[in-house]
Amino acid sequence: MAIPCRDPARLGRSLRSWRALRRVKQSHVAELLGVTQTTVSRWESGQLAPDPDGQRAIRRLLQARLDSAADFQLARMVRHSTAAVHLVCDLTHRLLALSPARERYCRVPATDLIGTSLWPCASPGIIAAEARLSELGWFEPAAPAVELQTGANDAALIEIQDSRLRWVRFQLSDGSFVRLAETLAYGRAA
Repeated sequence: MAIPCRDPARLGRSLRSWRALRRVKQSHVAELLGVTQTTVSRWESGQLAPDPDGQRAIRRLLQARLDSAADFQLARMVRHSTAAVHLVCDLTHRLLALSPARERYCRVPATDLIGTSLWPCASPGIIAAEARLSELGWFEPAAPAVELQTGANDAALIEIQDSRLRWVRFQLSDGSFVRLAETLAYGRAA
């Protein structure tokens, strides 16, 4: 299942930031993505929105990796948390770390899930919240935390129950973004 992108132009802006942090030329990015340098330039300036293939290629390039010591410590804190939390790449929803409290809801060994996109497990409430992120300022430099109510899912990998969630966005040392998802309460809000 593809992750919907209601604002593909934001991927171009993210690509420009990623490139600037890594000091990578547009021509090199074009070569990596199999497009022209002009296409990369137009994506970054917002003159052209990437097509679905371009979106997938950009997501693969920009996906979060826990490369630095600080990023590794963030994942370690998640793995040792007593709260029901997990850390995913904000673009691809690939699982990077999860707490023992979240692991209890896994239907397969947690080690099999690391590196796997959790998007296919998304409940209708999570899909709806994802669609609203742009209008909530999620992709701005000082992104607000987002709280949402979700219903249950019927996914084979991870069970999601009726619950109240909070998403917080962090930038890693390489410029990529991760999302910390925390369950605040189980059941429907009153």
